[in-house]
Amino acid sequence: MNIKENNNKEDFLLSSKEKKELKGKIFQSIHSLERKKKRLRFMAAASAIILLGIGMFYNQSPTESIIDYVNTSALLEENKNGKVILITGEGKAVNVEGVDSKITYSSTGDKVTIEEEQSIYQNALKKNAVVYNTLMVPFGKKSKIELSDGSKIWLNSGSRLVYPAVFKGGNREVYLEGEAIFEVVSDKKRPFLVVSEGQKIEVLGTVFNVSTYKNDKEVKTTLKSGSVDIEYLSQNLKKPKNRLKITPGTQATYNKADKRIVSETVNVDHYFSWRNNELVFKNDALQFIIRKLTRHYNVDIEINAPELAEETFSGNLDLKEDVEKVLRIIARTTDMEYTKISENQYVINKKELPMK
Repeated sequence: MNIKENNNKEDFLLSSKEKKELKGKIFQSIHSLERKKKRLRFMAAASAIILLGIGMFYNQSPTESIIDYVNTSALLEENKNGKVILITGEGKAVNVEGVDSKITYSSTGDKVTIEEEQSIYQNALKKNAVVYNTLMVPFGKKSKIELSDGSKIWLNSGSRLVYPAVFKGGNREVYLEGEAIFEVVSDKKRPFLVVSEGQKIEVLGTVFNVSTYKNDKEVKTTLKSGSVDIEYLSQNLKKPKNRLKITPGTQATYNKADKRIVSETVNVDHYFSWRNNELVFKNDALQFIIRKLTRHYNVDIEINAPELAEETFSGNLDLKEDVEKVLRIIARTTDMEYTKISENQYVINKKELPMK
């Protein structure tokens, strides 16, 4: 093959118009390449975000709500063995000795100290989800518990509390059945919620009492200090929820039957006295007082006289005394008498006045 060399330099020269067109094509090609690179980078980043999102979706364990746990847990059966029972999220049941027991959680929730003598360990989280513990206090006993956030709760006789071993997320939520006094550590970023039958209480840091026994017709919330926002739950989804905010020295009463809500000023000390083994009452019906005594002493006291049941009393009772001495003190102030049927059973009758 013969190659003819072209020595004519003019063949390699471009006109100004051709140079301009060539320059435009070069810049267009560069911009096109940059756009392709950007699209590739964006698609790669978007794919990474999507994959990360999918990974988070499948790797995160759904957090079971405390209401779902309470409704489905078989562990929340009535406590009949007469001892305080602590049930861990792993299903381990621990008997707690003593009439007034104390239970303390570490800040991580994995260590539980009982009466400063016994320690048990648990996994406070399971697959990054909260683990619920249950404390059941039978009639005749009381218990104090310090949660992982430092909040303190005194549980009265015949009560149970469901709570996370360690709080995780935006709210600190517990479930109560019975009666308890709460001293909540303030945390403005994480409100403290107390859920019970028919209501939900929200606080930031405060001291209050909640009485929500199943057999009582009313739920009472009594505020000693701080602020409490109460939401009364309705099973009718179309019906708006009722909300009430109370101030210190105020008690909110919710009637379970007619859904009526009443708030009034009260002497809050009357509703906190049981923590110190005292019962303070003022113009309270005998049936109300006897109901408290049956829970505290774990005895059966029946009032056979309807007129006595409605009679009101005022005074102080030392709950460190035995039940018979307490009944004798009440009997001195009215025309009632009691009969001991068995070790844990008493009957109250109207005293028969001697005939003239």
